[in-house]
Amino acid sequence: MPLLVLEDIYKHYRMGQTLVPVLKGINLRIHAGEMLAIGGPSGSGKTTLCNLMGLLDEPSRGKLFFQGQPTSQLNDYQSSRLRNHTIGFVFQTFNLIPVLSALENVSLPLHIQNVSSDIARRTAAELLEQVGLSAQAGHRPDKLSGGQQQRVALARALVTRPSLVIADEPTANLDSVTAMQILDLMQQLNRETRTSFIFASHDERLLSRVGRRLLLEDGQILSDLKPECMAG
Repeated sequence: MPLLVLEDIYKHYRMGQTLVPVLKGINLRIHAGEMLAIGGPSGSGKTTLCNLMGLLDEPSRGKLFFQGQPTSQLNDYQSSRLRNHTIGFVFQTFNLIPVLSALENVSLPLHIQNVSSDIARRTAAELLEQVGLSAQAGHRPDKLSGGQQQRVALARALVTRPSLVIADEPTANLDSVTAMQILDLMQQLNRETRTSFIFASHDERLLSRVGRRLLLEDGQILSDLKPECMAG
């Protein structure tokens, strides 16, 4: 069974009396354990597509299935619970809570799941160590660089051991060495736990290291290259 299925997905937004189309007839199947990168120019619909696949938004038309379940049948509580237990997010603007430390930001999804404080803190500390931020565990976001905030956001996305991680420009604020370390970590998790990763990115460092590349333009899929197609 595919992890995600999108059937004839359209998405538009209303601006006054005008409907602005963003996605136009997206058909897509994503299986567990895939690493998929979505490329394309600014305004092509990458972030909108990620938001739909992460159940943060709903399509204007079409059907979306998550683990075989039609998402249109989920109420707000069910969608929120599914996101919290199954999907991790790395947002382009980080979305860290400014009054919480790095450790507290990372452990927050576990507290929402009612995991004990000791286990939540220990698990968050392990993730911060994996992304190279143990020394900054007590720092609030305003004391962290952009690259450090990005790594905290990644650790938070991974802390619940989700089956899917959706990341919007996950390496945009990282230097080359840190970006490669983060990509190595994500690829390791992909191999060891079959965590699926979906990236929206312009970063060729990332795009060149995934097994599947999707190219969007004007809200439509121009190409969908899988490993056998990319080998040459």
